[in-house]
Amino acid sequence: MSAFIQQLPALIGVVIGALGSYLAIVRGDRARFRREQTARWEERRLAVYADYARSLKKSVTLTYRVASHPGNDPHPHPLSPEEAEPLLAEATLARDPSGETLILLGSPEVVERARAWVVGVMEMEQFLREGTRDPQAWQTLLERQRAGREGYYAAVRADLALPPGHSARWPLSPVGPT
Repeated sequence: MSAFIQQLPALIGVVIGALGSYLAIVRGDRARFRREQTARWEERRLAVYADYARSLKKSVTLTYRVASHPGNDPHPHPLSPEEAEPLLAEATLARDPSGETLILLGSPEVVERARAWVVGVMEMEQFLREGTRDPQAWQTLLERQRAGREGYYAAVRADLALPPGHSARWPLSPVGPT
């Protein structure tokens, strides 16, 4: 029995070492799992944010084209309201599911900025439904929509800890001979 007692401290050391190794591995695995899970959700949120922006931008582009028809916008490819009606309806229907996903996965700030942007787009659509011919009022709506988009992108970048990006305000140079 005396040999067992002499080896007991070594045996206890082995058991404590094994337990410590096990705990370190479990803790490391949990930390890695949390990091990977966070990265997966960030990737998913980025995809949701981009999908929402794409769906809303489709509506915006259509409104530019329709506004060009009566001369409110300088878009080079005018589209009559009759031709645009089914396209606008399709774009509106397409943005609803992406909006719901945004509400589900987006941060409160991003969702609020998305709401501001879509309200601007809806005002543009209403302007077109009314058949108004007022290029100055259209420019005001465009600026509101652009500010909404800029705010949305800034909120997305902040939520995903991305560096600041471009404002997406690209002035067009006049076309023609110089």
